[in-house]
Amino acid sequence: MITGNQIAWDDTVLPFQLDASDIRGRVARLDGVLEQVLKQHDYPPMIEGLVAEMALLTALIGQSVKLRWKLSLQVRGSGPARLIATDYYGPTEDGEPARIRAYASYDADRLDEGADPFSQIGQGYFAILIDQGQGMTPYQGITPIAGGSLAACAQTYFAQSEQLPTRFALTYGLSQLAGKGTHWRAGGIMLQHMPKASPEMKGDGGSGEGGLLAAADILDANEGENWNRANLLLDTVEDLELIGPSLAPTDLLVRLFHEERPRVFDAQPVKFGCSCSVEKVRQSLSIYSAKDIGTMTTDDGTVTADCQFCGAHYVLDPETLGFEAKDASD
Repeated sequence: MITGNQIAWDDTVLPFQLDASDIRGRVARLDGVLEQVLKQHDYPPMIEGLVAEMALLTALIGQSVKLRWKLSLQVRGSGPARLIATDYYGPTEDGEPARIRAYASYDADRLDEGADPFSQIGQGYFAILIDQGQGMTPYQGITPIAGGSLAACAQTYFAQSEQLPTRFALTYGLSQLAGKGTHWRAGGIMLQHMPKASPEMKGDGGSGEGGLLAAADILDANEGENWNRANLLLDTVEDLELIGPSLAPTDLLVRLFHEERPRVFDAQPVKFGCSCSVEKVRQSLSIYSAKDIGTMTTDDGTVTADCQFCGAHYVLDPETLGFEAKDASD
């Protein structure tokens, strides 16, 4: 049986603030979004898990971006899980849903099915990119792969690059309601200390892995006490509470943080969505000469392109491509 709470809160991100602790946060539930992201490809289970974790992080982090902005998360590694890329497109108008898409590239022959999925990334980096629109310089921040999970990488990124103590509690996996088939579902909470005008660093290096910054390196004694208390409360959360579907995020916040005076704001709906188009394919090929386009032309006289995120298949006339092209409308 599908409950009203499930219908209301699936595929949403709920921002909140803990007034007693100077901490803000978000609660996310992904259901249909995650299922649509993963059904585009026949990923092995461990790759599905990494994509699910990355998509959930993207929803939690992306809710703060402004209208029409784009947030991208990327993980690149030396292991068989070579790339995990996600995009979050801010809504074009107030009240409209944001859009999420995700994609992974991996070497199936090198995957160790018995290993921890995160270990299959190897050495590399975790990056956050923000595109503020035409005419604006994109922002990019990078931190090394560290900490044992994608969530830990994101926490390290915020401490190292933004000097913002951040914590994620995430769960994801295959779920089954009575009388229905299995499908992917995810839920999580993000906590983040409110930013200070001039954070004070303690010492020359950080206490995190490899000398990277951690929350304890940024907060003073009073802030650290509030931060530790909120984290201890978050430690008590159970997977079923995070993932739902019967417990509403508002009730979860009261259950976990009632003494911290939680205050919620308007929830942001999210859906699966891709920005690919035939115009963007043409634009990406506009740097090539007619000779280069000729090498891309198939035996039947067309150039084809596939979107790795949504699976869209484009078939184009080679004479309309490249910087020597005829007008596509001719």
